[in-house]
Amino acid sequence: MTRKHLLSSADLSRDEVEAILDTAASMHDVQRREVKKIPTLRGRTVINLFFEDSTRTRSSFEIAGKWMSADTINITGKGSSTSKGESLRDTVKTICAMAVDALVIRHSASGACHQVAQWVDASVINAGDGTHEHPTQALLDAYTLRQRLGSLDGRHIVIVGDLAHSRVFRSNVITLGRLGARVTVVAPPTLMPSGIGDWSARDGFATSWDLDQTLYAASPGDRPDAVMMLRVQRERMSGGFFPTEREYTAGYGLTRERLTRLYAATPDLPILHPGPMNRGLEISAEAADATSSAILDQVSAGVAVRMAVLYHLLAGETEAAA
Repeated sequence: MTRKHLLSSADLSRDEVEAILDTAASMHDVQRREVKKIPTLRGRTVINLFFEDSTRTRSSFEIAGKWMSADTINITGKGSSTSKGESLRDTVKTICAMAVDALVIRHSASGACHQVAQWVDASVINAGDGTHEHPTQALLDAYTLRQRLGSLDGRHIVIVGDLAHSRVFRSNVITLGRLGARVTVVAPPTLMPSGIGDWSARDGFATSWDLDQTLYAASPGDRPDAVMMLRVQRERMSGGFFPTEREYTAGYGLTRERLTRLYAATPDLPILHPGPMNRGLEISAEAADATSSAILDQVSAGVAVRMAVLYHLLAGETEAAA
């Protein structure tokens, strides 16, 4: 893979996605070592520039860089001069004037990372931009599913929840489609993105407003091989997208009752959630903590996948991975 930036899941071909996932498998082995350190990015400097709160993404990028011997520095929006009125352009150009090699950016504005990539010489990795995309999350989700299911060709993945505000969903339909999976997205009409009909026709995924019909399809071939629940992003909502939380859970939550019925047909069905979770809203405690839950596997995979992304962008194909 010869690429300078990772801005969108659409940037990656199937071969590039598989190359990253294969590298991530090697990087995952590093996590199991007593000494979790390889010299691959020694001398490189990676800046994590986060203008939105994050636990999993920022921590995993920091760990990934440090385990690969890069100098990794975290900067938050409140800790940068943007809080004093400095523009994003001046902030990133100032940082890159210090000869950094990569910027990992999370920003509330869709398209911010694409804009930054035009301003700087450093590699830019999109760690989530507004409601647009989150490509490394989709890669780690694909890695987790591949570890559980093997090849994703023909596998049916159901994604449920707040699609209107989800950058994770947008990246996942692209990445999972690249790997040959069949994707169905489910949400109430008020949480379906505008124009999703044209989009689904273009990118080859199905849409539904009926969760139970999707989960318990009459034909075994139409039933899900994995279910991903998405967080209800109340902080991005300014209006009434659903009447009450109880009604949302009844219609679109992975409740204990739905889990029991799913397990009757597929006892080891993988359950995913990108986090953070609203327990009792989009996902019950029983589903989050189920034996087949892959939620903590996703967190573990996040470090390995982000190590793989940094490797492919900064180390080059000729460097040894370990």
